[in-house]
Amino acid sequence: MVGHDHHEHHGAALAKAAQATLERSGEQWTAMRAQIFDALAGFDKPASAYDIAEAVSKAQGRRVAANSVYRILDLFVTTNLVLRVESANAFIANAHPGCLHDCIFLVCDLCGQTTHIDDDSVTAGVRHAAEAAGFLPVRPVIEVRGKCADCTKADRS
Repeated sequence: MVGHDHHEHHGAALAKAAQATLERSGEQWTAMRAQIFDALAGFDKPASAYDIAEAVSKAQGRRVAANSVYRILDLFVTTNLVLRVESANAFIANAHPGCLHDCIFLVCDLCGQTTHIDDDSVTAGVRHAAEAAGFLPVRPVIEVRGKCADCTKADRS
């Protein structure tokens, strides 16, 4: 992997890093934003706004509308707290919200597991190709579909 070293946060440290990143951008870390982030971070696969709304609704004991969740997710994507898996219209918590990289997702077609990797040399090539075609890339997203290591092992068993 090309680039710099960064620490991936988990659990309470991830929520704290997300809060700090959001506040540095001039936004507030509200109770609802915290609940939505925590719900998303609790999923082991990409989650839709509806999945997140359901999880937050259960935790609060009242219905939370998916459109409210979408608005907060849009803010989270803009501030790099959350990454959007375009092909699934789903989201994952960014384990290193203080670092900005173009997204490369490895998406398993069998189990849905999605892994985010950073490889600046790959995304730099994509940016260069776009620019050579006269296109100004804002933030490339690359999705590679296939089988994860666990599903590949299961097929061989």
